[in-house]
Amino acid sequence: MDKKQLRIETKCVQGGYTPANGEPRQIPIVQSTTFKYATSEDMGKLFDLEASGYFYSRLQNPTCDTVAAKICEMEGGTAAMLLSSGQAASFFAVFNIASCGDHVVSSASIYGGTYNLFAVTMKKMGIEFTFVDPDCTEDELRSAFRPNTKAVFGETIANPALTVLDIEKFAKVAHEMGVPLIIDNTFATPVNCRPFEHGADIVTHSTTKYMDGHGTAVGGCIVDSGKFDWMAHADKYPGLCTPDDSYHGITYAEKFGQAGAFITKATAQLMRDFGCCQSPQSAFYLNLGLESLHVRMARHCLNAKKVAEFLESNERIAWVNTPELPSNKYYALAQKYMPNGTCGVVSFGVKGGRTAAEKFMKALKIIAIETHVADARSCCLHPASATHRQMNDEELKNAGVPADLVRLSCGLENYQDLIDDIAQALATL
Repeated sequence: MDKKQLRIETKCVQGGYTPANGEPRQIPIVQSTTFKYATSEDMGKLFDLEASGYFYSRLQNPTCDTVAAKICEMEGGTAAMLLSSGQAASFFAVFNIASCGDHVVSSASIYGGTYNLFAVTMKKMGIEFTFVDPDCTEDELRSAFRPNTKAVFGETIANPALTVLDIEKFAKVAHEMGVPLIIDNTFATPVNCRPFEHGADIVTHSTTKYMDGHGTAVGGCIVDSGKFDWMAHADKYPGLCTPDDSYHGITYAEKFGQAGAFITKATAQLMRDFGCCQSPQSAFYLNLGLESLHVRMARHCLNAKKVAEFLESNERIAWVNTPELPSNKYYALAQKYMPNGTCGVVSFGVKGGRTAAEKFMKALKIIAIETHVADARSCCLHPASATHRQMNDEELKNAGVPADLVRLSCGLENYQDLIDDIAQALATL
């Protein structure tokens, strides 16, 4: 059977690793920094990228590669790598093809940490970002491009705005302009959306969220679709299409082709220099999460939908935001790209503003107050009194995080228990 034809549920369980006769059923944890070779010539072939193997776990490790291969199969890509965090994945994915003097177009509706990475930190490195409204027209998107634009970036479902990106629109314009589309698919996961099928070229993940699923290990992943023709745009991507003097003069796009150039360069060059590697132990935990991802995502989405329906009908709630609801402005897009469900995150406003939201949060008994999202236990956050507490109400509104906003991540509990907890907390207002 062709493994590429396997359905997503089977890939979650068995992708990336097929033990041979007498080998361990579960993936082994290769907890070693280094690997032994008989001769310097043998090791030299690895350093020259002439042979496949391992010499130092900062660059590659068998456990991490096995789990990356599973995620690669799940997304339908040609190559993948694990990283220490989702932030590292976003940074590597962009910095692998953009450097000082370059420009990137990004959706404005993205995770705040990623926005800061782009708008502040990478700006200091000489890379300029233009942020566009995700609901912009094709012409408005085109107008954001410059001659030195190297990529377009967006999130399938934005955290925490829950904006659904029109992937095909962004992919169409990106390809017209000769650049790849990079999509952060963290909230949807490949169970609910596979961006490559809609034209995306590179996918990133914070594996810390649903993929891990249990708040156990921080991690990230990059997957390459193998579809973007780097050599057809060689003038834009000298890092991939001209010799790398820091790595024996290798031209990645020539030696490894479309299928392997991007990830090989990110590993051999960026991971070598920045060292944002995931530990084998964390990769092992991640794999345990992946094995149940297809089962868990269905429950997360069901719980979010049921909770959102309750909130929408409650008189103490000012507004509800989730693409799971037919009343949501992104419902149609969500049905197009994620017909089987979106994610388990719901945001809503409590009537009475900041004071009412804070009182509501204190009254919760099952749902915990955490900065985290997307794991087995339901948790919530009131940004105005936590992550954004330095802002006044007007500043919060301008930032798209109004003072009454509560972000709720629905876990795997019984949805009626979650609704009952919310109801009793609202009754205290």
